[in-house]
This record gives sequence, C-alpha cells and structure tokens, in this order.
Amino acid sequence: MKPILQDLVRLLALERIDTNLFRGESRDIGTHRVFGGQVLGQALAAANLTTEDRDVHSLHAYFLREGDHEAPIVYQVDRQRDGRSFSNRRVVAVQHGRPILNLAASFQRPEKGLEHQADSPEVPGPEELTDIAEYQRELVEQIPADQLPRQFLLERPFEFRPVYPPQFTNTEARPPRQHVWVKAVDALPDDDDLHRNMLAYVSDYYLLPTALRPHALSLFAPNLQVASLDHALWFHRPFRVDEWLLYSIESPNAAGARGLSRGQIFRRDGALVANVVQEGVTRLWASKD
Repeated sequence: MKPILQDLVRLLALERIDTNLFRGESRDIGTHRVFGGQVLGQALAAANLTTEDRDVHSLHAYFLREGDHEAPIVYQVDRQRDGRSFSNRRVVAVQHGRPILNLAASFQRPEKGLEHQADSPEVPGPEELTDIAEYQRELVEQIPADQLPRQFLLERPFEFRPVYPPQFTNTEARPPRQHVWVKAVDALPDDDDLHRNMLAYVSDYYLLPTALRPHALSLFAPNLQVASLDHALWFHRPFRVDEWLLYSIESPNAAGARGLSRGQIFRRDGALVANVVQEGVTRLWASKD
C-alpha cells in the first residue's frame, strides 16, 4: 500500500483508552486547521468501535471549533440506544479541553426492503479525465510556491478527476454543480467499516467550493472566508473507496453568508451508495483596498 494511504488507514485506527473513550492523531494537509473530513472519519470510527453486527446508515455532525493539527483528538462515545434493529451513538470530539465536533450516528442490522434510487449522471468516465494533481502542478509552474495554498504542494491519499476542469484563478461565474470521480490511490483491506470511515473522510471535499462557483470568486480571494458548519451523510449500498466513485454535487442555495451543498455518490455501475448535505460559512469581508 502506498505510504500516503497507509498513513490515512493508521489515522482512522483509533487508540482505545477506555471503554467508550478513544484517541486519534491529527494531520496537517496544508491548511491552518484540522481537515473536517479527518474529524468526521475518526468520530465515525469511534462510534463503529462500540457497535457489533450493525452498519452505520446515517450520521449528522456539527463543526464547533477549528481543530489543531499539531495535537491529538479525544473521542467520547455515548451509547445512547441499542434496540432490536437500530443503535444510536453520540460522539464528542475534544481537543485542548473543548469540543470541536458533535456527531450523532445511527446503525442498523442488515435487512432487505423496498428499493429505488436516482439515476447516475451521464458523464465521461475517469479514464477520459485528468487528475486534479496535474492541474495543480500546472498552476505551481505559473505561480510562485509562496503564493499557493500549501495543500497544492502535498500528496493526497485519493485521486480526484473532475468532469469540469478547475479554474483556480479564473473569476468567471459558473453553474453551482460539479461531478468528480474519486478513488483511493491504492488497494485497501476488505473492511466495510474502514471503507465507510474513508468515505466520511473524503465526502468533505468539493462541497463548499461548489457553492462558490456562481459568484465569480477566485480560490485566492483574500476577503473570502469558507468553513464547514455541519455535515450529514447517509449510506445506502455497499461500496469500496479503492474503486472509482462518482461524486455528483450541486448547491441549491446561498444566503445569510452560508452556502448549502448536497452530493450523491455513485458506484461505477450506477448504484447510488450515499447522499451528503453540508452547510458552511461563505462570507465575504469588506475589501481593504
């Protein structure tokens, strides 16, 4: 397994320090705060470690404070309910003595039932598209490294192949939708919980940027503040994150300095495996010019 992906697997393998208490490391992915997907994935991992014979089908989380990527995070799990079919867990992520995320997750014993789903969008396959890293390398050649976001210069554990080429510095208004193929950079173990934890991690990509697309904002706008407020994720069908998944995202609304985005995640065969909704701060400060 490639080292960058092996590191993510280790990151999601929490240390148990008591029956319902876990500790996870943090990573610097090039931003000044802990990546929200990391905290989501670890909080779900903590909840998974307190359930048996049940699979998570939904989670709802609120981001309360920025996380410090130089310090570990403690996850406190409250086993709120274990019924005949469903279990519910509440997880609080704590760092430096203060909560940084609250998460509620629901688990269900596997069972059959009625089925229908939305159709997968008709878009080019990943083999026809360019990885986001190639676009970023081109930008690095055009702009001095000290003017780029540090995450552009770091390796990622996932491949991202957008259907629409990114416009990092272009301020042209675009429709509020994106389609991105995503896949882990190497094969992973046959562990369903690990694949769901990883999907929670990667589901935090591309949501709020989609809400910015209609507003002709450059990624480098100095007066722009973007931060996740909440995140909801529903799991529907089996999947693997080391196989191509299509992340289809749209933003139906922006108002009150907040943007809302929702995404559907499809397997290569068209099966809908998850739905995602996130709202976040999309605030424009007055220019200092």
